[in-house]
Amino acid sequence: MSKMKTKSGAKKRFKLTATGKIKAGQTGKRHGMIKRTPKQIRNKRGQVTLSPQDAKIVKKYLPNGL
Repeated sequence: MSKMKTKSGAKKRFKLTATGKIKAGQTGKRHGMIKRTPKQIRNKRGQVTLSPQDAKIVKKYLPNGL
């Protein structure tokens, strides 16, 4: 049986932590910054760990645990 391929979109967007959780970038930072308050923009910096329900879906796309 052949190897499972990683979804190339997923490997660019998600990282796996040492404990097996999935990290992803914050949503809502691509465009339309003029509408958002400075506090919102500040709070959306960095990365966030996904909920267990979302992580379960993403792990299907990362078979070799990138």
